[in-house]
Amino acid sequence: MKKPKNLPWDEAAGIGVPFVTAMEGFRRAGMPSRDETVLVMGVNGKVGQAAVQIASWRGARVIGVVRKSEPYEGHANSRVDVIDASATDAATRVRELTDGKGADIVFNTVGDPYFQAAHQSLALRGRQILIAAIERIVQFNILEFYRGQHTYVGVDTLGLSSVATGAVLKELVPGFASGHLKPFPILPRAIYSLENAKSAFVAVAGSSRDRVILRPAQAQQ
Repeated sequence: MKKPKNLPWDEAAGIGVPFVTAMEGFRRAGMPSRDETVLVMGVNGKVGQAAVQIASWRGARVIGVVRKSEPYEGHANSRVDVIDASATDAATRVRELTDGKGADIVFNTVGDPYFQAAHQSLALRGRQILIAAIERIVQFNILEFYRGQHTYVGVDTLGLSSVATGAVLKELVPGFASGHLKPFPILPRAIYSLENAKSAFVAVAGSSRDRVILRPAQAQQ
């Protein structure tokens, strides 16, 4: 697999987990199509932004949910309607925005805090993708689940082999080559030499929102 020529190495290195997770979720649940609506819970997280990019690249309508009043921060190929979950009921607003239908795909990047809202936002035969959890146990309405003909898809990219990860990245290459997909900005403060790998690890473990990059000392600018 070749790196698209329009991507600098640092930006290519920062694609990693967020785009692989988002793409694998859609691959498992069914890729979004032009007549579908994708709802992204936690839209300003890195996986959320990757999901928006992929869904809008595929032509789907995208709605995002944020936990406080803020605009969508990432790249998109079309308009992203943003719902402030602190100010309105997310599921009710999704129904309003979709003329009562609901979302065909809900990409839930947060897990249990949004589980019920995601469930209530699903259209008939909708799919919810789950990649994270804070509390492990949630209330689950089986009647609504089977009458709605819903599908729940769990994605754990830690379980992917390097070969499987490479296959996912290969499907993303055309999007990056065409400019429909854009890597995350790499900030100078997030670039570490190999000698400072411990500091890089601490940044990642501390849930840094930056894409952390390691460079050999001779490659430092």
